[in-house]
Amino acid sequence: MPAVYSPREMIDRLIAFDTTSRDSNLALIDFVSDYLREYGLRPKLIPNEDRTKSNLLVTLGPNEPGGIILSGHTDVVPVDGQDWDTDPFEVVEMHGRLYGRGTSDMKSFSAIALALVPEFLRRKPKTPVHIALSYDEEIGCLGVRPMLANIARTLPKPKLAIIGEPTDMKVVNAHKGIRSFRTTVTGREAHSSQTDKGVNAVMVAADLIVRIAKFADEMRERGDPSARFDPPYTSVQAGTIQGGTALNILARHCTFQWEYRYLPGTDHDEIFKTYETYVREDVLPRLRAIAPEADIVTTPRSHVPALLATENCPAEGLARQLTGRNSSEAVAYGTEAGLFQAADIPSVVCGPGNILQAHKPNEFIELTQIDACVTFMRRLMDHVCADGSDRISSGENE
Repeated sequence: MPAVYSPREMIDRLIAFDTTSRDSNLALIDFVSDYLREYGLRPKLIPNEDRTKSNLLVTLGPNEPGGIILSGHTDVVPVDGQDWDTDPFEVVEMHGRLYGRGTSDMKSFSAIALALVPEFLRRKPKTPVHIALSYDEEIGCLGVRPMLANIARTLPKPKLAIIGEPTDMKVVNAHKGIRSFRTTVTGREAHSSQTDKGVNAVMVAADLIVRIAKFADEMRERGDPSARFDPPYTSVQAGTIQGGTALNILARHCTFQWEYRYLPGTDHDEIFKTYETYVREDVLPRLRAIAPEADIVTTPRSHVPALLATENCPAEGLARQLTGRNSSEAVAYGTEAGLFQAADIPSVVCGPGNILQAHKPNEFIELTQIDACVTFMRRLMDHVCADGSDRISSGENE
């Protein structure tokens, strides 16, 4: 007898796997794969290069074009140093909420889709439903890239994708893109009383971070012409910095990481190119006049494309029909949706939970959000299992 899980029970099971991005997700993937095989399905595993992590892709229904992808990532952010009141990897229900790491971001969406697999299969979908679970979304949307390449090679052309990141089950048709970088400054050591004899990499890094802060001010003043985003501008910030060995030694090395989250439709290279020009023409000549070996190297870490709102998007039209909403929203955080769109799969973001709870201690999801997502999935069943008379044919928004 195949295992049967309620949505709540499947949430419990997925949260119990510690899939922090620095660690493997294979225990979760193996559990899901075994569960799906019990129902006669053939999940496809798409591992990373060292086979310590894997994506999972499975199709419910016929092997034909026009399928609907339900996409979720399996990894979560660390709980290190956070003050949790409960075990973050055990779901605790209190006050109409489920607490646990990943309840909101974003295992609940995937768990609900998986729990309803037996119901989907009983109703014999006439349109394919592809469940796509990825690894390493939280560190640059790494896993979804080989999965999208595999989809392009092996699946009949899907019609659309629904990415189940937390939106309070609102329909999101646009989000910002993300560029992130690591800058390493190499200076020259000297006694701290002889600042003219060396190049202090920490001080140079501080100068560069001040320039990055000026970018933030410039983008804030430029604003958001669409008036859709919060905050209403391209945001820029530096997040980590390490350097130096002792107070009385001019630091030879310093490394910091920084990012910007750019508005859709804007030049995603503008800030980086301006920064590199400043380094090359203003900063390095001053450093190398003292220490010819001085250097500043900036390495791109990740690029998550923005999601652009498009006219008559079939993903947006379907999500509006399933949620009963007459409008769509834009968000500041990035998702895999921009990569699906770049792969020519129309995409929308719609899932249970609130992004304000993500990445925090005592992360939670409201039980009402679970119920809303279950309703969404059952309406999707009505859509894919119908005889075709109630399907969206044009993709136009109602």
